[in-house]
Amino acid sequence: MVIKEIESKKEDVKETIVKAENSLPKEPVIKGAMTKEEVEERLEAEMSEEEVKEELPKSDVDKPETKIYAVRTTANREDQVMDFISSNAERKKLDVFSVIRPHGMRGYIFIEAVDRTNAEQAAYGIPYARGLLPTAVDYKEIEHMLEQVKKEINIQKNDIAEIISGPFKREKCKITRVDKQKGEIVVELLEAAVPIPITVKIDSVKVIRRDEDEE
Repeated sequence: MVIKEIESKKEDVKETIVKAENSLPKEPVIKGAMTKEEVEERLEAEMSEEEVKEELPKSDVDKPETKIYAVRTTANREDQVMDFISSNAERKKLDVFSVIRPHGMRGYIFIEAVDRTNAEQAAYGIPYARGLLPTAVDYKEIEHMLEQVKKEINIQKNDIAEIISGPFKREKCKITRVDKQKGEIVVELLEAAVPIPITVKIDSVKVIRRDEDEE
């Protein structure tokens, strides 16, 4: 009789324990926690991002900001000055990134450098170089001379134009002859006391007025 009571009590205790275990969550539930699969996916994604960063080249943001400086030169010696400056900058390991001769401009070339000191060092002691202009040049001022854009030339004889580069810059002129094959035009300055024919590059002028009656 006593044994049966003991066995009965054991069964009651087991049932109580089972109920208690079933009432508890198998894994602790944390609000906002990621599952094991989500954690693995996150780790794989982060590793992929690191690999991509290592493969990508340095962005332009890391490159130093540069400025453009104009160098006066002896006329028709621009190419020689460019060669001398390029060699000088390379030999001295200066922060000079380019030496530019704008199309149609005589007596000037441009140096792209980190600062004025580097530009001056590149041009120092160079034959036919006559020094830097006092202030840096804005890129927009020479952009039209550097970017070669293929487009149909719409310029005709008797057009009134403005010279946009060279020693007669901003002068008004009249087109007297157009040679598209050579890329040249002959103009006469409107404000000159004596009209003298001047040959300039066709892209060094812009038409400001066209006399329809003359066509």
